[in-house]
Amino acid sequence: MNLTTKQKQHLKGLAHDLKPVVMLGANGLTEGVLAEIDNALTYHELIKVKVASGDRELKNAIVDAIIRETQAVKVQLIGHVLVLFRQSEEMKIAIPKAK
Repeated sequence: MNLTTKQKQHLKGLAHDLKPVVMLGANGLTEGVLAEIDNALTYHELIKVKVASGDRELKNAIVDAIIRETQAVKVQLIGHVLVLFRQSEEMKIAIPKAK
């Protein structure tokens, strides 16, 4: 799923008040963490994940792995906070139509 700039802006606005649902710690990205992110995306559709890593390349690799494994769309990455979106069957969040 590709999002237009207008759709991403809409989702950024919705995500502004959200708190991170999943926080990656010293163990990094494990199967359990991926399962938790997947469950959160299924339930909420739009979530924040806190990726605590001092190394920028490692952080980007973790973000890419999360996106690849969950089939989610990266809305934005600011500092250590990643905003992800994946529409569920119920379509709880209405996004603007792509033109």
